[in-house]
Amino acid sequence: MTKGNSTKITDELYRYMLDHNPPLDQVQRGLVATTYTKFPDVAGMQSAEEQGPLLAFLVRLTGARHIVEVGTFTGFSALSMAQALPADGRLIACDVSEEWTRYGRQAWEEAGVADRIELRIAPALETLRAMPTEPHIDMAYVDADKQSQISYWEELVPRLRPGGLIVTDNTLYHGTVLDESATGAAAGVRAFNDHVAADPRMESVLLAISDGLTLSRKR
Repeated sequence: MTKGNSTKITDELYRYMLDHNPPLDQVQRGLVATTYTKFPDVAGMQSAEEQGPLLAFLVRLTGARHIVEVGTFTGFSALSMAQALPADGRLIACDVSEEWTRYGRQAWEEAGVADRIELRIAPALETLRAMPTEPHIDMAYVDADKQSQISYWEELVPRLRPGGLIVTDNTLYHGTVLDESATGAAAGVRAFNDHVAADPRMESVLLAISDGLTLSRKR
């Protein structure tokens, strides 16, 4: 196997990358800061800063109008995607925490996109299974409990329109996907990656963005 050229991402190079990407706006930056202030022990669950502009780019690239997010946390990724939606676009955000998502609600209101986001507080599988079964979803972003990723996938794929996109976060899971004896979340991610790679309904690429990001397009 040939690895090819690789670049070590130093702090300075990471800052250079951010400086050459679309900048976060005031509301996005405020929400990122609030997350680290209010929830310092779990703030790492927030999507990386560069993923906000990337998600918005993918919304515009695909022309998505109906998005489903599985795992909202404090709402940074939902905010980024909703800002890229057309005025009549809709994003269904699935989470189980009123505490975390209330900060997202505030930011969505401040950014003027609250009318595009429908937050559903319930186990995500219940929310997904209650949706119409015909293909109607243009794009989905999955960043939730890793042991359930295959279940989320199996609910989303049939509901995804041809050409629709599923974006899954943390698919390298801090490098633990290499450990065949891994348990818990790491084992869930390993199983998910194998499941996705073998699914003939989708074409997928796993990219070394942040903690691993898999883009999957419905054939």
